[in-house]
Amino acid sequence: MRVLIIEDEKPAAKRLSTLLSQCDREIIILDQLDTVRKAVAWFGQHPAPDLIFMDIQLADGLSFDIFSKVPVVSPIIFTTAYDQYAIQAFKVNSIDYLLKPIDPEALAGALKKFKSLHHTATLRTPAQSVDQMQRVIQMLTQPYKNRFVVKVGEHIKAVPTEKVLYFYSQEKMTFMQTSEEKKRYIIDYPLDQLEDLLDPRLFFRISRKYIVKLQAIQDIITYSSSRLKLKLLHSEDPEVLVSRERVSDFKQWLDQ
Repeated sequence: MRVLIIEDEKPAAKRLSTLLSQCDREIIILDQLDTVRKAVAWFGQHPAPDLIFMDIQLADGLSFDIFSKVPVVSPIIFTTAYDQYAIQAFKVNSIDYLLKPIDPEALAGALKKFKSLHHTATLRTPAQSVDQMQRVIQMLTQPYKNRFVVKVGEHIKAVPTEKVLYFYSQEKMTFMQTSEEKKRYIIDYPLDQLEDLLDPRLFFRISRKYIVKLQAIQDIITYSSSRLKLKLLHSEDPEVLVSRERVSDFKQWLDQ
């Protein structure tokens, strides 16, 4: 299998290359490219690879720019630091996606899926749906919230997102805790909506009750064999738990 890697982070490209070699000794890495410009030039000079691993954000722009400059007929597995909500729109046009840091089991699963689809001749490429790609570009480039407007008595106040430590739900209300010890505010956003408005590199939803920022975490304690408990800055809640199904993703988020 001839594989092309398009990734602008050298450690990530090296890790992916190593994991691929461990997954399948018959995989041949044709090249590792880090920019849209180099990718466009490569496709103009080489036959199509069997499979492409492609990061979304490259050193000189979004990888989607490649498709508007040169035909890409190979199946693609996207690699990205963005969470699932941001890339569901183009899953139907690619083999799979992998969240960074790439998990070896997830990689093996994506390769298995590729081989299965390859045998049934049902592969589709991103070039088959330009409109959907454009929608994804808009999703990935839209700005996250920079501030939240809150009401303080008779006054209106704008709180910068960088001052927010975490959000939590309590008694059917959503609270926003800031870096100022006693400054918490009620906001009109449910946690489900906040997940789409917050930068996933900065905030992580640990449970149905909490969305936290890394800077808010003072301590991480093993709560049981499959759960974690957090001690948060300016929080009196003794049971801030990372839900069992989110522990693995939470650890990956910490390690990015």
